[in-house]
Amino acid sequence: MHEARHFTDSAADVIAAAQRSSAITIRTLLPQDHGRWDAFVHSCPDATFFHRAGWQTIMEQGLGHASHFLYAEQNGRILGVLPLVHLRGLLCGKALVSLPFCVYGGIAAVDPQARRALDARAQHLARELEVGHLEYRQREGDIPDGWQGKPLYATFRKTLLADDEQNLLAIPRKQRAVLRKAIAAGLHSAVDHDLERFFPLYAASVHRLGTPVFARRHFALLRTVFGDDCDILTVCQGQQAQASVLSFYFRGEVLPYYGAGSVLARSSGANDFMYWELMRRAGARGVRQFDFGRSKLGTGAFDFKKNWGFAPQSLPYAYKLIRSAALPDVNPLNPKYALFIRAWRRLPLPLANLLGPHLVRQLG
Repeated sequence: MHEARHFTDSAADVIAAAQRSSAITIRTLLPQDHGRWDAFVHSCPDATFFHRAGWQTIMEQGLGHASHFLYAEQNGRILGVLPLVHLRGLLCGKALVSLPFCVYGGIAAVDPQARRALDARAQHLARELEVGHLEYRQREGDIPDGWQGKPLYATFRKTLLADDEQNLLAIPRKQRAVLRKAIAAGLHSAVDHDLERFFPLYAASVHRLGTPVFARRHFALLRTVFGDDCDILTVCQGQQAQASVLSFYFRGEVLPYYGAGSVLARSSGANDFMYWELMRRAGARGVRQFDFGRSKLGTGAFDFKKNWGFAPQSLPYAYKLIRSAALPDVNPLNPKYALFIRAWRRLPLPLANLLGPHLVRQLG
């Protein structure tokens, strides 16, 4: 009897130990785990460029926000990730967002249990931090039960063909005519290795829109953190730079993210030529997916992308109210911000460039 009992107790211990070892554990990303995190992100079908570990550095060191980059682990293997940032701003209040200043985010996982565990930890953290809401900027998927959606944005993605002429012919005729005119006007492009042409164009462009600008160091940090997966393409007419775009590369996809044109760019076609050149150059390096990024419904940017033959895909951003009774409407189309936008446009550009970084970091 004694031996049988001993055997039974040992078996129970083994089973309990096995269950503990196979349990999913939620951990917080540390610097030494960036490599493991990124290896998972590159292999996970749900993941995007904005799930990369480098965004923790951008959010903390560049924008001054506390991050909570969570990952689900089982037996030493990462099964899911959820990058979160604790956003605190005058306009948006307190929120836990995946991921602010980025167009995509939310949970990227290869296991349903890991997904549920990450979501449960995020909701617990949101309550602990007493935020107004928890936000997942999903690119695809459904709005979970008990969450809210906000049909505000669409993204535009399209497959690139291997041949430049085929890609050109895939563009609708009217837009193709604009491109041919720009090509005939002698516009040319080059990859820049610094911010000397990009930043003045970008700062002036967002100022004309009435939008605060990021600090120059934000873009420098992006280049440092993401290395060859982040580059700048500038379009010139003669020696004059007229348009420039900072783009990201991820798993055979290019994402033009920060684009800008001078006051001459519209008449010369430099903005259109810039995106065509990015397609052409990206195709030459084996990129087969072009992500035109998100735009608000009913805006000129939305129509511009449709004119290129890109079909809009609604973004199912999901919001969970925690302490707020309603979601904040932080949107340039909101009439209550019209006065601010008009006033910002009237600021001298040097003053706007000085004040802008302090405001933009609160917008998300």
